[in-house]
Amino acid sequence: MSMETLGNLLQIAVFGGLILAGALVILIWVKDKTKNISTLRLFVQIAFVPLIFLGLLIGPFGLPQNPNLGDAPRERLLGADLLGNQFPDGLSVPILACWYPNGRTVTCSVWQLQAYLFPFWDAGPGFGWGTFYSSNGLERIGITLGLMIAMSLLIGRAFCGWICPFGLYNDLMIRIRKIFKKPHLSFSEKTNKAIGQLRYLIIAAFLILSVILGSQAIVGTQLVGDTAPGEYYYSYFTAPFCQVCPMKPLCILVEVGAGAMNPLEEINHSTGVFYEAGYYVTSLNIIVLGLVTAGALAFRRFWCRICPLGGLTALFSTFYPFKKLALLRLNKIEEKCTKCGICKRVCPTQVTEVYEEKGGDVTVSGCMLCFRCVEMCPYEDCLEVKMARKTVLKSRNWLEPSESE
Repeated sequence: MSMETLGNLLQIAVFGGLILAGALVILIWVKDKTKNISTLRLFVQIAFVPLIFLGLLIGPFGLPQNPNLGDAPRERLLGADLLGNQFPDGLSVPILACWYPNGRTVTCSVWQLQAYLFPFWDAGPGFGWGTFYSSNGLERIGITLGLMIAMSLLIGRAFCGWICPFGLYNDLMIRIRKIFKKPHLSFSEKTNKAIGQLRYLIIAAFLILSVILGSQAIVGTQLVGDTAPGEYYYSYFTAPFCQVCPMKPLCILVEVGAGAMNPLEEINHSTGVFYEAGYYVTSLNIIVLGLVTAGALAFRRFWCRICPLGGLTALFSTFYPFKKLALLRLNKIEEKCTKCGICKRVCPTQVTEVYEEKGGDVTVSGCMLCFRCVEMCPYEDCLEVKMARKTVLKSRNWLEPSESE
């Protein structure tokens, strides 16, 4: 084992130890039973930002490969260490961790699914935007989906509720609204369910568009205009969802502010290699980010209701046959439920099934497993969080002080 690998493992161990220590402090010192899980979740979200969003804790650093794409060499990242050169874009994790700026310890699976269809279906052995691929697109898509399925089965949409940096951004909008003592808005139940279905239409749209753009390489038939490097379709439609994703400009703005990117060298131009990054900050990206921010100020976890990556995670954890294999579940004991409706009122994404279902596994696709319902449920053991069928968290009666208090 190389010294570099040992150093990375040591960094991971130290970081993990700090998170555990912080979690213990929160669980010990936060006495309010209606806030301890929320406080812990906020701490975990913030702690993961430098690890995943900025990629500042797992190296390597200072080894420029393609200056216009930042200075984190993708063939040296964690994904390559585990899977070899055939998968050098960082681990596929079901969170919005943008590939475009530097900090590619992990990568949003949506970008990989698009890019491996077009333009990098047959990029290996060869180069794609400065990255060496030694496998074909089908193999890389298989690895992406395999990692997505495995991680979704492990903790499901808890990635959305506890780890995703853009989920944290949505939560911060909620806190800003509370500062001004403005009540949140709510969609009707029918509208909310319709919005939830929209994420699957988004998934279908960007995958179909990517297949059409990559048709020459995939099936040997050109379905649209010239998609060669430098041409219109290649320049403007590569990774189509990323052209409207609100996370991409937020990543750029945060990393520029943190000094992880040089805006004069990497953003302030629009010719040459710059287009290969899909335009770091497009007008569409900014408009969508503005709309989503406004939505997040008005509605709790607005983006998470339509996020295609959240939809994929839900697909692989809450729908048959994956639901049977999922390890993390929310369980309800019918006999202890009085239909008080608290779980329905406090849910950030307005999930109603926890309230409506009689009992058993109530984990559904709209649930982010943030456990706010468990935290607020005033009936002892009515709601339980189970990991591999073992109870790890359960509701407690916060209406009456415990004997220890």
